[in-house]
Amino acid sequence: MFKALLVLIVLLALAITAFVWSGRYPIGADAPHWDITSRALEILRDRSIEEGARGMTVPELDNAQLIASGAEHYAAMCTACHLAPGMAESELRAGLYPQPPNLSQEGIDSPATAFWVIKHGVKLTAMPAWGRTHDDQSIWGIVAFLKKLPGMTPQQYQQLTANAGEHHHHHGDENAEGHDAHAEHEHP
Repeated sequence: MFKALLVLIVLLALAITAFVWSGRYPIGADAPHWDITSRALEILRDRSIEEGARGMTVPELDNAQLIASGAEHYAAMCTACHLAPGMAESELRAGLYPQPPNLSQEGIDSPATAFWVIKHGVKLTAMPAWGRTHDDQSIWGIVAFLKKLPGMTPQQYQQLTANAGEHHHHHGDENAEGHDAHAEHEHP
């Protein structure tokens, strides 16, 4: 019984290796994953993010200055993929697979998981790891803004993001050479 199971495992591993090596899987972003692949990746992504965010302490997010800072960052860095109130599809977003959530409509479920995703990004998607260039305070600002974004009118959004054009990627934790100190001293 054990020997048969071992042979089956080896044959399965060889079949998977042969399939991967064949190049037959459609990897283009214009061809959706097979249902089983998509489901497996969703479970892996969701469980990994939940585990990464577990035990995270969420700061007070109702601070107007924090929300305004987050609004500026969102307008400068996020709208091409996640849209804004009154914004139609973007060219960039139309070509992405998997399709990023429209945060102006969907919002976020958990501040801790939103922080984790923004800071660390998500492999095999277009979501970058903003923690390499932004300190935690800046990322919490984006999270604070995301809590307010759903239901916001285009006019409210424009008022809140009016200074986004002046966004100079000034994150308060850069050293003299302009490098983010958190990028070199990242802690899990």
